[in-house]
Amino acid sequence: MPRPEHRDEERRGVTPRTRRAFGCVTWTYMGILAFLAAAFLLLLPFRYVGSGELYRLLGALSFLGMVLILPGTALAAALGYRTYRNERRTATRLGAGVGAVVGYACFASLSWLQGAVPPPPEGGADPGFVAFWLSQGPIFFLFPPVILAAAALVLYALFATGRNSESRRRIALFGTALAFVGGAAIIATTFEILSLFGAVLSALAGAAGGWMAGVGYARAGGDEMLPPRKG
Repeated sequence: MPRPEHRDEERRGVTPRTRRAFGCVTWTYMGILAFLAAAFLLLLPFRYVGSGELYRLLGALSFLGMVLILPGTALAAALGYRTYRNERRTATRLGAGVGAVVGYACFASLSWLQGAVPPPPEGGADPGFVAFWLSQGPIFFLFPPVILAAAALVLYALFATGRNSESRRRIALFGTALAFVGGAAIIATTFEILSLFGAVLSALAGAAGGWMAGVGYARAGGDEMLPPRKG
């Protein structure tokens, strides 16, 4: 029988949920590193193609990876704390899918932000931000709510542990469809092969990073974080 002081130490120790949260954060960092490595390897052959313009996308993708660190850390900690371990195949497939959506949606958002900045004035005429924004089409104003709704749906599907897996899958697929449509609309407004290539590359690199994070999702927390048996 453990002594009272030993029981006090156990109560003061790190709980399994907290260990799982820290584990998911660690594997999220691994996922971001995998994202950056995949982006570099996918772009490396294009360094010697033409003028190397496609290879310069690496700077934008590196910036994207850095931007994802802080929100990714917070979401990974919350997700790890709220959820149990899952089968590795299911977790890696889920991670790859979410990673692809995140990479694609973030690149589309960067394209939108780039289009939101007016070009340098010519001949001393500066229309200003408001006039420039008003000159944009409806897609410019519809993109932010569409992409935010897509992100909310995907996050809800991840965190809605009270719903069954089929319901969560449908919600995630609907959010994915919204992100795809919104991103495609933004890319189509100023269609360039560079933007299209960047969106595809971001999705592929995001899938690689998400797969790596999914490995951690299936491992973090140890056997104490296996889902309880029913019945």
